[in-house]
Amino acid sequence: MTHDPRSAMLRAALDAAERGWYVFPLRPGDKRPALHGEATCRYTGECANGHLKWEQRATRDPDRIRTTWWHAPYNVGIATGPSNLLVVDLDMPKDKGSSDAPNGAATFAALCERAGQPVPTTYRVRTASGGQHLYFTTRDGLRLTNTARTVGELVDTRAWGGYVVAAGSVTPAGDYEALCGPVATPVPAWLQSILQPAPKAPQAPSRAVAGQSRRYADVALAAETRNVATAQPGEREGKLFRAARALGRFVAWGDLPRHVVEQALQEGGETAGLTAAECRSTIRSALNWSIARHQTSRRDAS
Repeated sequence: MTHDPRSAMLRAALDAAERGWYVFPLRPGDKRPALHGEATCRYTGECANGHLKWEQRATRDPDRIRTTWWHAPYNVGIATGPSNLLVVDLDMPKDKGSSDAPNGAATFAALCERAGQPVPTTYRVRTASGGQHLYFTTRDGLRLTNTARTVGELVDTRAWGGYVVAAGSVTPAGDYEALCGPVATPVPAWLQSILQPAPKAPQAPSRAVAGQSRRYADVALAAETRNVATAQPGEREGKLFRAARALGRFVAWGDLPRHVVEQALQEGGETAGLTAAECRSTIRSALNWSIARHQTSRRDAS
């Protein structure tokens, strides 16, 4: 039987759409979108009212998919945001010559162990590089975004604004192959806690409300510490990470001394069952990130 690349890619696109995922064409044998860019847009058809990017043009409509893949053996891209997906990309190290070099799968397994949870059994795909894509569903209204090394070394995520290459796609470096887990399961709570955006920081207050802001900072410190101390296994590290990010702005604005925040969260994390080393590492990185984002002082704003 003659292998028809167009039929194979069409089947891959339809399979993804049947799962409820929005697909769009990638260049044959490539990972780049096959759709035109804004610079070459003629503002006709779907773009008549303005240029539509791949995330907006992704579809689950079987007729549109058949029409598109009839033209060429396009690889299949899955727009993760519209599909309510979070895909964890477990990459391989660049130095593949070292057998003991850490990889994304090992890092993710260690994070699961620290969270007191097994590695989730969910739909997963082996990538062309030998890594893995772990697919998780997200609830409506949760707009997670792409991350790079936020979760861990060689562990990236794709959500709104991102896409992944679907199983069945073929590249010169290798094929994308579904491995196990026929159904994508909900994103683990501990992982969502790490990835969920911290509440948007309010504008730095003026001197007139500085006293009120400091009182609010004290209340926030007590609440966040209590939230961390009472966290259950599977959510402890995520809650500690988010608490440190939320409190970092008060350190940047001078409402709370850094050592006070560190000591309170350290005690809260250890009370919840995390080790001292785990607490220090999480608190330090989250505070550094948050303080760097909120360096504008109240003195400059007034």
